[in-house]
Amino acid sequence: MKLDCIIVDDEKLARDLLMEFLEPYPEIEVLAQCSKGSEAVDKIEELKPKLIFLDVQMPGMDGFDVLESLEHKPFVIFTTAYDQYAIQAFDSNAIDYLLKPLDEERFRLAIKRATDRIKAEENNVDELLKSLQSAEGDSNRYSTHLFVQKSEKLLNLEVSDIMHLEASGDYTILTTKTDQFLSSSGIGKLEEKLDPEKFIRIHRSTIINLNYLKEIEKHFNGGLIVKMENGKTFPVSRTYAKQIRKKVV
Repeated sequence: MKLDCIIVDDEKLARDLLMEFLEPYPEIEVLAQCSKGSEAVDKIEELKPKLIFLDVQMPGMDGFDVLESLEHKPFVIFTTAYDQYAIQAFDSNAIDYLLKPLDEERFRLAIKRATDRIKAEENNVDELLKSLQSAEGDSNRYSTHLFVQKSEKLLNLEVSDIMHLEASGDYTILTTKTDQFLSSSGIGKLEEKLDPEKFIRIHRSTIINLNYLKEIEKHFNGGLIVKMENGKTFPVSRTYAKQIRKKVV
């Protein structure tokens, strides 16, 4: 499991020590180091790490101010020289609370707690997603909604809002008028859930929603290109060209 994190501490020595303690963990990637609370808020919102190491006492915004200012909610390991904040820290759903000076053995325990907790929660999300999709599949021949993950949330996406789907490795990118979502299901599996009267496959890596199809162009080599309402164009492979031509009256 790849785990990205941000270190937030106003003391450079403390940041350097955390970097040293993290060296034996190649699966943990430090995306940024921040010395101020306001800087940390900006970086956390921008990079959306799964985990942050957060000092409690910092000039300006303290660690709790940082958490209250965040829309993205990462897992937190507090690092501080003061033990009186422990209860407040765990009320903030912290994974662990490390007292300075940091002890490497205690740090290893905190990392284990963090990885175990994050794996467990990710597995719970995957199981919930599968059960929701399975329940919907049992009651309808074709899905009217798909549950997709966005940051740490599961969103109930209305299928009719999807303009097109594009394969990306083992994943699928779903595009609406206002956003994009990444599904862990392959494009072939998603195709089975979609009404073929509205969604047609035009390429092994592309499915379009006919309701958002603006025009079809003939290419100079005899092939076809579809243009969607959002301006995106896709080539139609010869294998699937028959599907498009059936729609021409």
